[in-house]
Amino acid sequence: MTLNSYKRVLASVGQFCANNDIQKNCSICVDLIKRAASIGSQILFLPEASDYLPVNPAEGMRLAQRLDGEFVTKIREAVKENNIWLSIGVHELDATVPTTSQGNPNEGGGEAEAEKSEGVRAYNSNILINNEGQIVSVYRKLHLFDVEIPNGPRIFESDSMKPGSKIIKPTTETPVGSLGLAICYDLRFGELAQTLRDMGATAIAFPAAFTEKTGAAHWEILVRARAIETQCFVFAAAQIGKHNQGAAQNHTRSGHTPAGSFGNAMIVDPWGTVLAKCSDFTTEPSLATAEIDMQRLEKIRTQMPVAKHRRRDIFSFVSFKE
Repeated sequence: MTLNSYKRVLASVGQFCANNDIQKNCSICVDLIKRAASIGSQILFLPEASDYLPVNPAEGMRLAQRLDGEFVTKIREAVKENNIWLSIGVHELDATVPTTSQGNPNEGGGEAEAEKSEGVRAYNSNILINNEGQIVSVYRKLHLFDVEIPNGPRIFESDSMKPGSKIIKPTTETPVGSLGLAICYDLRFGELAQTLRDMGATAIAFPAAFTEKTGAAHWEILVRARAIETQCFVFAAAQIGKHNQGAAQNHTRSGHTPAGSFGNAMIVDPWGTVLAKCSDFTTEPSLATAEIDMQRLEKIRTQMPVAKHRRRDIFSFVSFKE
């Protein structure tokens, strides 16, 4: 299928403030799925860690579910019922870890099950679900956010998460063309986005939970930079606001700032133009929607053929694993 054969489609990015209540977060996600479908969007992008944001690493490991767990199962059902594609960030427990029927190794399994989950780290994953409710792609975050500021907070994602090991080939035939998957901190590593472009991406999803401080300084700049340099549409769904307010927060939380998330979920076109953005004046669940014109992408790539000008004879590029 050529880019010219794609019609203009509506796409939405979502924004909300998750906490450690998985059922509440699931209800919010299902509502956003329904809202996006009701306005005619063919694909929705939801934030990193849409299933939960824990108070501390121990809770993060306890709450993690497999992709056949209750949270993803309900999301898949909602996607199918509403005939819409979805990219969503979740914590993914390794399929080899024993679980209960709820997908949680610590719930209902007694002391033995609790011991099995001790020290078990999950993946930070971006899963792509088609409009029939099928998981068609799973990307596991390569770059974990481990930062310790002298006399400041220590935020180590690796305390409860483990890194992925490969770049996932973009999924073709989505409503926005060939869609590559990444997550949050990956925004700072342009080589990943460029590799996805080299693999055929016309769009890249970056679900995120950027900290308030780094988000104010770098979020929009990075999102637009990745769109400009790859000449792709970039869909950057985002967490916003203070998470788990009132809880006794541990400053070694699993990769998510104790202070809160920046928000400003946005859709950016291949020229770097922000097509739509969620408000940062509210933490209420919200959507930003834009018309995606694949012919505009083709025009930009034709008139500014940077991919053809890349000096592969000078700069080395790592090979990717499929």
